Formats: sequence, C-alpha cells, structure tokens
Amino acid sequence: MLSEERKAAILRHIAPIPVVRNLRFRIESMEEGRCRAVVPKDNRFDGAYGAYHGGLLAMAADSIACLAIWTMLGPEALLTTCDLHIRFLAPSFTDVTVDAQVIKIGKTLCPVEVNVHDAEGTHVAVAQVTYFRLEGPVKNEPA
Repeated sequence: MLSEERKAAILRHIAPIPVVRNLRFRIESMEEGRCRAVVPKDNRFDGAYGAYHGGLLAMAADSIACLAIWTMLGPEALLTTCDLHIRFLAPSFTDVTVDAQVIKIGKTLCPVEVNVHDAEGTHVAVAQVTYFRLEGPVKNEPA
C-alpha cells in the first residue's frame, strides 16, 4: 500500500520539473509499483498528419516509468534511464493515458512495463523502460 506521505513527496518532487509542467502531466493514480497519468496532446508538438509525436509518447512513457519506481523507492532515489524500447501500435490524435507498472526493483536495474492508450481507449504504444539506480549526489553542471 502506497502511503499518502509518499504520494505527496513524489508530487512535490515532480512539480518543478520543466517537462512535467510544460507538458501538463496529470497524475491520475499512484499505488505501490504503479503510476497512471494523462499527458495532454499539444498541437504545437504534433507529428506527421497531426498525430501525437512519437518522441513525446516515448518521453511520457519514460517519465511515468520513473514515477512508478519512485512509488517503491521514494523520490529521493537517484535514477537514470538506461534503456527504452517503444513499439507504436496506432496513431493518437487525443490526450494519452500512460500506465506504468514496475516489473522488478533490482539492486542496479529497475525494468518497467508501460502501456499508452488514447482517449478512446485504443492501445497506441507499449514500452519497456529500464532505469539504473545511481549512488551519491547527482551533479547538474558541465564536466
């Protein structure tokens, strides 16, 4: 069971993240090992033929996968994406719902299964994202 304190800590942690703010992620639910969010379609970033851009779908899958891991490890856990594979199944012309489920929390690797559906319920993408657990402080400055 995911505590309300952990949910609140995750939401506080992601609030200042530019991609979360600018793409207007709306967290629908969080439970232990799982996160579900709506990521609105923004016509400024359309792909070919007015569809939701595939790169943005991949970024949404990546981001929500991280949140699913944080439901288990807490937002203080330092993580970085080490692998992302996405298969596009259909175009989306609407907002998408991204549902991420942790497969395993390992000592160093955390794979996550992600499913993306459009507003009509069409399965538009499936992804597997693997995060690497980091140690020590993360430096945010050029080398």
